[in-house]
Amino acid sequence: MPLRLSRRHLLHTLAAAALPVRAGGSNSQLPDLGAAPEFAGIERWLNSEPLTMRGLRGRVVLVDFWTFGCINCQRTMPYVNAWAERYTPQGLTIVGVHTPEFPLEHPVDKLLSAMKRQGIRHPVAQDNDWATWKAYGNQYWPAFYLVDARGRIRYKRFGEGEYERTEGAIRTLLAQR
Repeated sequence: MPLRLSRRHLLHTLAAAALPVRAGGSNSQLPDLGAAPEFAGIERWLNSEPLTMRGLRGRVVLVDFWTFGCINCQRTMPYVNAWAERYTPQGLTIVGVHTPEFPLEHPVDKLLSAMKRQGIRHPVAQDNDWATWKAYGNQYWPAFYLVDARGRIRYKRFGEGEYERTEGAIRTLLAQR
């Protein structure tokens, strides 16, 4: 089901997610965007035992809403995989929340095949009923929500691009841990 947003609503949403950037690509400030919701209605966890936001306190968490049929999501995955490899030892946990757009994306065997093709080794929550998507009030694929060690959302990014800015936000929150 395609989303139809007015240009004004889309620009307002994207502007709210924008952050000032200092020279070198690091974020000069990261606003507190509220408490990160718990993972809700997860059908199954892949590459991990079940996770909770409460259990992840003390770590920086990147919640990545994606679906394997989305070309934009496929294009972001090499960056997500690289961040997982580079920053997991420093205190980052990436949680992919697979929220399928179409019924053909629901079967776990198809999801597992897509994860293998895309080299995904980080935890993935299968959100077939969109419960976690709704808890976050999310509207986009892909969407990144970066959560600090206290469980507060400090950065949002919708769509492709601005990978340096996102990585800068990750580094900032890891340094603040």
